[in-house]
Amino acid sequence: MTYSKASMRAVDKYVKNNYDSILIRVPKGRKQAVEAHAKKQGESVNGYVNGLIRGDMGLSEDEWKQGQTED
Repeated sequence: MTYSKASMRAVDKYVKNNYDSILIRVPKGRKQAVEAHAKKQGESVNGYVNGLIRGDMGLSEDEWKQGQTED
């Protein structure tokens, strides 16, 4: 499926307005293992990491999606 430049701009704008980005680094050679493990869990790497963080913070999926939390 091809995407027009306008649709790519719209997606970029949506992502910019609704998400923050975090870069994580793993030891050389671990990326493929992380991707394979996430896939086994039925998740993307992003979804898997988000689930781990959300669970560790004790947040429901709805609370996680709401964004701002009191620290």
